[in-house]
Amino acid sequence: MRMRHGICVCTLGDLAEPSLVVDIGRAAEKAGWESLFVWDHLAFAWGVPSADPWVTLAAVAQATSALRLGTAVTPLPRRRPAVVASAVATLDRLSRGRVVLGVGLGGVDAEFTAFGESAELKSRARLLDAGLETVGGLLGGASVGGVTLAPLPVQRPRPPILVGGASRAALRRAARWDGWIAAGDEESGRMAVRPESVAADIAYIRGHREPAFEVALTGTSRGPDDPMLAEYEQAGVTLWLEHIHGRRGPLEDLMRRIDDGPAEVGGQAK
Repeated sequence: MRMRHGICVCTLGDLAEPSLVVDIGRAAEKAGWESLFVWDHLAFAWGVPSADPWVTLAAVAQATSALRLGTAVTPLPRRRPAVVASAVATLDRLSRGRVVLGVGLGGVDAEFTAFGESAELKSRARLLDAGLETVGGLLGGASVGGVTLAPLPVQRPRPPILVGGASRAALRRAARWDGWIAAGDEESGRMAVRPESVAADIAYIRGHREPAFEVALTGTSRGPDDPMLAEYEQAGVTLWLEHIHGRRGPLEDLMRRIDDGPAEVGGQAK
């Protein structure tokens, strides 16, 4: 499978402004990127501005026509699963079937403890597994506790669900759903996960499911002709998510990278 290319916007700090993410979405679609994912954090709990992902993605959906839209990732243990299912279904209908749901345990304890919730890892893992069953069931049209979601999403049998995390438990969890979404870069923008490491984790997932599944990786490249991209494609990554965040550089540099386009478009007339 040829690797596709999207962007992942860290919607914190200056990029928490939703209208700016809408501008990024328009630019990304024009430049030929396949998808746009956003972070899902309550970063204001630890002193950093942050944007609500579902409101932001709804605005991007109205401003674009082809971009697939997703979260990287939603910490399901701190959300009500039925509410998440309703939000995903609504966004999928609004976007005419362009939604991908990325989920994970949640990586910042303060986003739980600041509001009186437990950040204990085993508790979060239990909530994640239970929440996935509820969200997946409702989005697929199943009755959960005697309740059926309506209206259902456009995508059938349901929108794809990707699971984040790097532990063996996270990889086994990803094997039970539609794919794995992983963080490949550090805050500085340097790649922290080598292609051979990604390939080993993919092999582990394949030991627990059928071969066909999505592997999304956030990372930073120098441009559409960066030879590093081919290394991750060969490792088995199916969706490269170019990471757009404030620590990488000023907004004009980030927009320039978006305008340069993905590898499939680079060097061609647009």
